Amino acid sequence: MTGHDAQFDALLVLSFGGPEGPDDVIPFLENVLHGRNVPRERMLEVAEHYQGLGGVSPINAQNRALIDALRSAMATGKPATNLPIYFGNRNWHPMLADALRRMVADGVERALVFITSAFGTYSGCRQYLDDIDRARGEIGDAAPVLEKLRLFYNHPGFVETMAEQVIDALDEVPVERRDAAQIVYTAHSIPESMAAGCSYTAQLADAMRLINERVGRSDAQLVYQSRSGPPGQPWLEPDVCDHLERLAGTVRDVVVVPLGFISDHVEVIFDLDREAKQACARVGIDMVRAATAGTHPRFVQMILELIEERTRPGTPRQALGALGPGPDFCPAECCPRPAPRRPGAR
Repeated sequence: MTGHDAQFDALLVLSFGGPEGPDDVIPFLENVLHGRNVPRERMLEVAEHYQGLGGVSPINAQNRALIDALRSAMATGKPATNLPIYFGNRNWHPMLADALRRMVADGVERALVFITSAFGTYSGCRQYLDDIDRARGEIGDAAPVLEKLRLFYNHPGFVETMAEQVIDALDEVPVERRDAAQIVYTAHSIPESMAAGCSYTAQLADAMRLINERVGRSDAQLVYQSRSGPPGQPWLEPDVCDHLERLAGTVRDVVVVPLGFISDHVEVIFDLDREAKQACARVGIDMVRAATAGTHPRFVQMILELIEERTRPGTPRQALGALGPGPDFCPAECCPRPAPRRPGAR
Protein backbone atom coordinates (compact mmCIF):
# COMPACT_ATOMS: atom_id res chain seq x y z
CA MET A 1 0.00 0.00 0.00
CA THR A 2 1.44 3.36 -0.99
CA GLY A 3 0.56 6.96 -0.25
CA HIS A 4 -0.94 9.33 -2.85
CA ASP A 5 -2.44 12.80 -2.83
CA ALA A 6 -5.64 11.98 -4.73
CA GLN A 7 -8.93 11.54 -2.90
CA PHE A 8 -10.42 8.16 -2.06
CA ASP A 9 -13.52 6.85 -3.78
CA ALA A 10 -14.54 3.93 -1.49
CA LEU A 11 -14.21 2.36 1.95
CA LEU A 12 -13.44 -1.34 2.40
CA VAL A 13 -14.39 -2.97 5.72
CA LEU A 14 -11.94 -5.84 6.10
CA SER A 15 -12.47 -8.49 8.77
CA PHE A 16 -11.60 -12.00 9.89
CA GLY A 17 -14.63 -13.81 8.48
CA GLY A 18 -16.67 -16.69 9.84
CA PRO A 19 -18.79 -19.64 8.73
CA GLU A 20 -22.42 -19.06 7.83
CA GLY A 21 -23.57 -22.69 7.95
CA PRO A 22 -22.49 -26.09 9.35
CA ASP A 23 -20.77 -27.15 6.12
CA ASP A 24 -18.60 -24.01 6.22
CA VAL A 25 -17.04 -24.66 9.62
CA ILE A 26 -14.18 -27.05 8.79
CA PRO A 27 -13.16 -25.32 5.51
CA PHE A 28 -13.21 -21.98 7.33
CA LEU A 29 -11.00 -23.27 10.15
CA GLU A 30 -8.64 -24.86 7.64
CA ASN A 31 -8.28 -21.41 6.04
CA VAL A 32 -7.62 -19.83 9.43
CA LEU A 33 -5.03 -22.41 10.46
CA HIS A 34 -3.27 -22.86 7.13
CA GLY A 35 0.47 -22.95 7.71
CA ARG A 36 0.11 -22.88 11.50
CA ASN A 37 1.25 -25.62 13.85
CA VAL A 38 -2.11 -26.17 15.54
CA PRO A 39 -3.08 -29.76 16.41
CA ARG A 40 -6.10 -31.03 14.45
CA GLU A 41 -7.71 -32.03 17.73
CA ARG A 42 -7.71 -28.36 18.74
CA MET A 43 -9.27 -27.40 15.41
CA LEU A 44 -12.05 -29.96 15.89
CA GLU A 45 -12.59 -28.65 19.43
CA VAL A 46 -13.02 -25.11 18.10
CA ALA A 47 -15.32 -26.45 15.36
CA GLU A 48 -17.69 -27.59 18.09
CA HIS A 49 -17.89 -24.03 19.38
CA TYR A 50 -19.23 -22.96 15.98
CA GLN A 51 -21.50 -26.00 15.59
CA GLY A 52 -23.02 -25.13 18.97
CA LEU A 53 -24.25 -21.92 17.30
CA GLY A 54 -25.70 -23.81 14.33
CA GLY A 55 -22.46 -23.53 12.38
CA VAL A 56 -22.94 -19.78 12.01
CA SER A 57 -20.50 -17.23 13.37
CA PRO A 58 -22.14 -13.94 14.34
CA ILE A 59 -19.20 -11.96 12.95
CA ASN A 60 -20.41 -11.49 9.37
CA ALA A 61 -23.86 -10.31 10.48
CA GLN A 62 -22.23 -7.95 12.97
CA ASN A 63 -19.96 -6.50 10.30
CA ARG A 64 -22.92 -6.01 7.99
CA ALA A 65 -24.72 -4.21 10.83
CA LEU A 66 -21.66 -1.99 11.29
CA ILE A 67 -21.64 -1.23 7.55
CA ASP A 68 -25.35 -0.33 7.67
CA ALA A 69 -24.67 1.98 10.64
CA LEU A 70 -21.77 3.59 8.76
CA ARG A 71 -23.92 4.18 5.69
CA SER A 72 -26.60 5.82 7.81
CA ALA A 73 -24.03 8.02 9.57
CA MET A 74 -22.37 8.94 6.29
CA ALA A 75 -25.70 10.01 4.82
CA THR A 76 -25.94 12.77 7.42
CA GLY A 77 -22.22 13.54 7.68
CA LYS A 78 -19.70 15.52 5.70
CA PRO A 79 -19.27 14.87 1.96
CA ALA A 80 -15.67 13.74 2.49
CA THR A 81 -16.86 10.71 4.45
CA ASN A 82 -19.80 9.77 2.21
CA LEU A 83 -18.14 6.83 0.42
CA PRO A 84 -19.51 3.59 -1.03
CA ILE A 85 -18.68 0.73 1.32
CA TYR A 86 -17.43 -2.74 0.38
CA PHE A 87 -17.00 -5.77 2.64
CA GLY A 88 -14.30 -8.43 2.48
CA ASN A 89 -12.82 -11.09 4.76
CA ARG A 90 -9.53 -12.82 5.29
CA ASN A 91 -10.83 -16.34 5.89
CA TRP A 92 -14.37 -16.75 4.54
CA HIS A 93 -16.89 -15.30 2.14
CA PRO A 94 -17.13 -12.55 1.12
CA MET A 95 -13.42 -13.06 0.48
CA LEU A 96 -11.10 -10.08 0.08
CA ALA A 97 -10.18 -10.84 -3.55
CA ASP A 98 -13.87 -11.08 -4.47
CA ALA A 99 -14.50 -7.70 -2.84
CA LEU A 100 -11.67 -6.22 -4.92
CA ARG A 101 -13.21 -7.67 -8.10
CA ARG A 102 -16.48 -5.92 -7.28
CA MET A 103 -14.60 -2.70 -6.67
CA VAL A 104 -12.84 -2.98 -10.04
CA ALA A 105 -16.18 -3.62 -11.75
CA ASP A 106 -17.57 -0.48 -10.10
CA GLY A 107 -14.64 1.64 -11.21
CA VAL A 108 -13.03 2.08 -7.77
CA GLU A 109 -9.41 3.12 -8.11
CA ARG A 110 -8.42 4.03 -4.57
CA ALA A 111 -9.99 3.04 -1.27
CA LEU A 112 -9.47 3.35 2.45
CA VAL A 113 -9.54 0.16 4.51
CA PHE A 114 -11.05 -0.16 7.98
CA ILE A 115 -9.70 -3.33 9.60
CA THR A 116 -11.81 -4.62 12.47
CA SER A 117 -8.89 -4.82 14.89
CA ALA A 118 -8.07 -2.00 17.28
CA PHE A 119 -4.61 -3.25 18.26
CA GLY A 120 -1.37 -3.82 16.41
CA THR A 121 0.00 -7.37 16.22
CA TYR A 122 1.12 -9.59 13.37
CA SER A 123 -2.32 -11.27 13.21
CA GLY A 124 -4.25 -8.04 13.88
CA CYS A 125 -2.40 -5.75 11.47
CA ARG A 126 0.58 -7.00 9.44
CA GLN A 127 -1.17 -10.17 8.28
CA TYR A 128 -4.03 -8.08 6.91
CA LEU A 129 -1.53 -5.95 4.98
CA ASP A 130 -0.02 -9.14 3.56
CA ASP A 131 -3.52 -10.33 2.62
CA ILE A 132 -4.15 -7.04 0.81
CA ASP A 133 -0.93 -7.35 -1.15
CA ARG A 134 -1.75 -10.95 -2.07
CA ALA A 135 -5.31 -10.12 -3.17
CA ARG A 136 -4.16 -7.14 -5.24
CA GLY A 137 -1.60 -9.39 -6.91
CA GLU A 138 -4.36 -11.85 -7.72
CA ILE A 139 -6.42 -9.10 -9.38
CA GLY A 140 -3.48 -7.60 -11.26
CA ASP A 141 -2.88 -4.09 -12.57
CA ALA A 142 -6.57 -3.15 -12.35
CA ALA A 143 -6.65 -3.65 -8.57
CA PRO A 144 -7.49 -0.51 -6.61
CA VAL A 145 -4.88 1.09 -4.37
CA LEU A 146 -5.79 0.32 -0.76
CA GLU A 147 -4.68 2.35 2.26
CA LYS A 148 -5.38 1.13 5.78
CA LEU A 149 -6.82 3.46 8.40
CA ARG A 150 -4.57 3.68 11.45
CA LEU A 151 -4.92 1.73 14.69
CA PHE A 152 -7.61 3.14 16.97
CA TYR A 153 -7.11 1.54 20.41
CA ASN A 154 -6.38 5.00 21.92
CA HIS A 155 -8.76 7.06 19.79
CA PRO A 156 -11.25 8.98 21.96
CA GLY A 157 -14.12 7.33 20.09
CA PHE A 158 -13.02 3.83 21.05
CA VAL A 159 -12.07 4.78 24.61
CA GLU A 160 -15.34 6.64 25.22
CA THR A 161 -17.38 3.80 23.73
CA MET A 162 -15.75 1.16 25.89
CA ALA A 163 -15.96 3.33 29.01
CA GLU A 164 -19.71 3.61 28.47
CA GLN A 165 -19.99 -0.17 28.01
CA VAL A 166 -18.08 -0.74 31.26
CA ILE A 167 -20.27 1.73 33.17
CA ASP A 168 -23.41 0.03 31.81
CA ALA A 169 -22.07 -3.34 32.96
CA LEU A 170 -21.21 -2.01 36.43
CA ASP A 171 -24.78 -0.72 36.69
CA GLU A 172 -25.92 -4.37 36.56
CA VAL A 173 -24.05 -5.09 39.79
CA PRO A 174 -26.17 -4.45 42.92
CA VAL A 175 -25.46 -0.93 44.08
CA GLU A 176 -24.28 -1.99 47.53
CA ARG A 177 -21.58 -4.23 45.94
CA ARG A 178 -20.69 -2.11 42.93
CA ASP A 179 -17.64 -0.33 44.34
CA ALA A 180 -16.07 -3.66 45.31
CA ALA A 181 -16.64 -5.30 41.91
CA GLN A 182 -13.42 -6.30 40.12
CA ILE A 183 -12.99 -5.16 36.51
CA VAL A 184 -11.18 -7.68 34.31
CA TYR A 185 -10.14 -6.64 30.80
CA THR A 186 -9.51 -9.44 28.33
CA ALA A 187 -7.81 -9.65 24.94
CA HIS A 188 -6.81 -12.38 22.52
CA SER A 189 -3.68 -14.15 23.68
CA ILE A 190 -0.83 -14.37 21.20
CA PRO A 191 2.51 -16.22 21.29
CA GLU A 192 5.12 -14.50 23.41
CA SER A 193 7.40 -14.49 20.35
CA MET A 194 4.79 -12.47 18.45
CA ALA A 195 4.27 -10.09 21.37
CA ALA A 196 8.03 -9.47 21.52
CA GLY A 197 7.97 -7.99 18.01
CA CYS A 198 5.20 -5.42 18.57
CA SER A 199 3.71 -3.07 21.17
CA TYR A 200 0.51 -5.10 21.68
CA THR A 201 0.79 -5.38 25.47
CA ALA A 202 1.68 -1.68 25.82
CA GLN A 203 -1.31 -0.73 23.67
CA LEU A 204 -3.63 -2.90 25.75
CA ALA A 205 -2.31 -1.44 29.00
CA ASP A 206 -2.74 2.10 27.69
CA ALA A 207 -6.29 1.47 26.48
CA MET A 208 -7.23 -0.18 29.79
CA ARG A 209 -5.85 2.77 31.77
CA LEU A 210 -7.65 5.32 29.56
CA ILE A 211 -10.97 3.51 29.89
CA ASN A 212 -10.56 3.08 33.63
CA GLU A 213 -9.93 6.81 34.04
CA ARG A 214 -13.27 7.56 32.40
CA VAL A 215 -15.03 4.93 34.48
CA GLY A 216 -13.54 6.43 37.64
CA ARG A 217 -11.68 3.30 38.69
CA SER A 218 -7.99 2.73 39.39
CA ASP A 219 -8.04 -1.05 39.85
CA ALA A 220 -8.32 -3.55 37.02
CA GLN A 221 -6.57 -6.60 35.65
CA LEU A 222 -5.56 -7.43 32.07
CA VAL A 223 -5.91 -11.10 31.15
CA TYR A 224 -5.99 -13.15 27.95
CA GLN A 225 -8.18 -15.69 26.22
CA SER A 226 -8.57 -17.89 23.13
CA ARG A 227 -5.04 -19.29 22.83
CA SER A 228 -4.79 -21.85 20.03
CA GLY A 229 -1.13 -22.84 19.71
CA PRO A 230 0.65 -26.09 20.62
CA PRO A 231 0.84 -26.74 24.38
CA GLY A 232 4.61 -26.23 24.58
CA GLN A 233 4.58 -22.78 22.98
CA PRO A 234 4.52 -19.87 25.48
CA TRP A 235 1.55 -17.53 25.01
CA LEU A 236 0.55 -14.40 26.89
CA GLU A 237 -0.97 -15.09 30.29
CA PRO A 238 -2.83 -15.16 32.64
CA ASP A 239 -5.76 -16.98 31.06
CA VAL A 240 -9.09 -15.38 31.89
CA CYS A 241 -10.62 -18.50 33.44
CA ASP A 242 -7.53 -19.23 35.53
CA HIS A 243 -7.55 -15.65 36.78
CA LEU A 244 -11.24 -15.71 37.66
CA GLU A 245 -10.88 -18.93 39.61
CA ARG A 246 -7.95 -17.44 41.54
CA LEU A 247 -10.26 -14.62 42.66
CA ALA A 248 -12.32 -17.13 44.65
CA GLY A 249 -13.03 -15.86 48.13
CA THR A 250 -11.67 -12.39 47.43
CA VAL A 251 -14.44 -10.80 45.35
CA ARG A 252 -18.18 -11.31 44.93
CA ASP A 253 -18.63 -9.60 41.55
CA VAL A 254 -16.58 -9.21 38.39
CA VAL A 255 -17.16 -7.23 35.23
CA VAL A 256 -15.38 -8.85 32.28
CA VAL A 257 -14.57 -6.43 29.46
CA PRO A 258 -13.68 -7.85 26.01
CA LEU A 259 -11.24 -5.04 25.29
CA GLY A 260 -9.48 -6.80 22.43
CA PHE A 261 -12.64 -7.44 20.37
CA ILE A 262 -14.98 -5.01 18.65
CA SER A 263 -17.95 -7.37 18.21
CA ASP A 264 -19.62 -10.27 20.01
CA HIS A 265 -18.32 -13.09 17.83
CA VAL A 266 -17.68 -16.72 18.76
CA GLU A 267 -14.57 -16.12 20.87
CA VAL A 268 -16.50 -13.66 23.00
CA ILE A 269 -19.65 -15.77 23.20
CA PHE A 270 -17.94 -19.10 23.91
CA ASP A 271 -14.83 -18.08 25.84
CA LEU A 272 -16.51 -15.43 28.00
CA ASP A 273 -20.29 -15.88 28.04
CA ARG A 274 -19.91 -19.64 28.50
CA GLU A 275 -16.50 -20.69 29.81
CA ALA A 276 -15.63 -17.63 31.90
CA LYS A 277 -19.16 -17.50 33.32
CA GLN A 278 -18.92 -21.19 34.24
CA ALA A 279 -15.54 -20.58 35.90
CA CYS A 280 -17.12 -17.82 38.00
CA ALA A 281 -20.07 -20.02 38.94
CA ARG A 282 -17.69 -22.75 40.15
CA VAL A 283 -16.12 -20.39 42.69
CA GLY A 284 -19.19 -18.38 43.68
CA ILE A 285 -18.53 -15.17 41.75
CA ASP A 286 -21.25 -13.23 39.95
CA MET A 287 -20.06 -12.16 36.49
CA VAL A 288 -21.34 -9.42 34.20
CA ARG A 289 -19.89 -9.18 30.71
CA ALA A 290 -19.53 -5.70 29.20
CA ALA A 291 -20.62 -5.21 25.61
CA THR A 292 -18.16 -4.77 22.77
CA ALA A 293 -18.03 -1.60 20.66
CA GLY A 294 -20.35 -3.09 18.03
CA THR A 295 -22.47 -0.41 16.40
CA HIS A 296 -22.31 2.05 19.28
CA PRO A 297 -22.91 5.53 17.77
CA ARG A 298 -19.64 6.92 19.18
CA PHE A 299 -17.69 4.05 17.68
CA VAL A 300 -19.35 4.56 14.30
CA GLN A 301 -18.54 8.26 14.50
CA MET A 302 -14.92 7.37 15.30
CA ILE A 303 -14.61 5.54 11.98
CA LEU A 304 -15.91 8.62 10.16
CA GLU A 305 -13.33 10.71 12.06
CA LEU A 306 -10.56 8.37 10.93
CA ILE A 307 -11.75 8.78 7.35
CA GLU A 308 -11.96 12.54 7.70
CA GLU A 309 -8.40 12.88 8.98
CA ARG A 310 -7.17 11.07 5.88
CA THR A 311 -9.33 12.98 3.41
CA ARG A 312 -9.32 16.53 4.80
CA PRO A 313 -5.85 18.07 5.25
CA GLY A 314 -5.36 19.72 8.62
CA THR A 315 -7.89 17.55 10.47
CA PRO A 316 -6.54 16.75 13.97
CA ARG A 317 -5.28 13.18 14.50
CA GLN A 318 -7.07 12.35 17.72
CA ALA A 319 -5.36 10.08 20.23
CA LEU A 320 -5.23 9.80 24.02
CA GLY A 321 -2.47 8.58 26.29
CA ALA A 322 1.29 8.47 26.02
CA LEU A 323 1.65 6.48 22.80
CA GLY A 324 0.00 9.05 20.52
CA PRO A 325 -1.63 8.39 17.14
CA GLY A 326 -0.32 5.46 15.15
CA PRO A 327 1.18 6.00 11.69
CA ASP A 328 -0.97 5.98 8.57
CA PHE A 329 1.55 3.73 6.86
CA CYS A 330 3.03 0.93 8.94
CA PRO A 331 6.83 0.68 8.78
CA ALA A 332 8.03 -2.40 6.95
CA GLU A 333 9.53 -3.82 10.14
CA CYS A 334 6.47 -3.43 12.39
CA CYS A 335 4.54 -6.44 13.71
CA PRO A 336 6.72 -9.03 11.96
CA ARG A 337 5.70 -12.64 11.50
CA PRO A 338 7.16 -14.61 14.43
CA ALA A 339 10.09 -16.81 13.50
CA PRO A 340 9.21 -20.54 13.36
CA ARG A 341 10.17 -22.41 16.50
CA ARG A 342 12.90 -25.02 16.15
CA PRO A 343 11.79 -28.61 16.85
CA GLY A 344 12.22 -29.29 20.53
CA ALA A 345 12.71 -25.63 21.43
CA ARG A 346 11.06 -24.42 24.61
